[in-house]
Amino acid sequence: MPSTESYQLLLAAAAACEDKKAEDIRILALDPSESGLTDYFLICNGTNERQNVAITDEIEIRLKREFGVYPNSVEGRRQGEWILMDYVDFIVHVFSAEKRAYYGLERMRKSATTISVAELNAELKAKIAATRSKASSSKTSKKSVKTTATKTAAKSKTEKPAPAKKVAKKAAKVVAESAPKKTAKPAAKKAVKSAAKKAVKSAAKKVAAKKTAKPVVKAVAKKAVTPAKKKAGAKKK
Repeated sequence: MPSTESYQLLLAAAAACEDKKAEDIRILALDPSESGLTDYFLICNGTNERQNVAITDEIEIRLKREFGVYPNSVEGRRQGEWILMDYVDFIVHVFSAEKRAYYGLERMRKSATTISVAELNAELKAKIAATRSKASSSKTSKKSVKTTATKTAAKSKTEKPAPAKKVAKKAAKVVAESAPKKTAKPAAKKAVKSAAKKAVKSAAKKVAAKKTAKPVVKAVAKKAVTPAKKKAGAKKK
């Protein structure tokens, strides 16, 4: 299928023919099954050889200036009776009136469809609209993926376990608050302190294993305080 640029080049070539007063300008859309060489023929004729050369010169200059495109080959310019310009996706044929009637290029391509400049313009507009729609859809899809990724990252950050140091401090605080406030013997104090220290280390390890902070603090407090209370009670007696 011809590209958007091919349509634009063909329309520019047809416009150049009109500007140089070419006669009976026709665009033939060729049947792909019969012609693998090109997609379109642009056919016209001038009133004499000099005008034919002027038409082809205008086409070449315009396409070079506006699109930076040159024909792959140009044939028949010296004689000027039938000039052929090959632009790959389309071929321009500029005839003299006599040679056009003689060779009957339109008659030879019976399967080809004749299309007007207006129809070609409509095809070009439809192709541009389809391209823009596809680009817009792709852009929206990328934006949606980016938004989803951002939300996922934010959620992951929110649910991230508390740092080991923070959990350790909470565990130590709970242990300190739960311990006997008036301990009679230094041994009891030492036992509570030792239990708290072990609890802090245990909390840090559990946090490193990605456990949430709250359950760790409660478990550590219960585990550390109970033996400490028992020891403190035993020393009192």
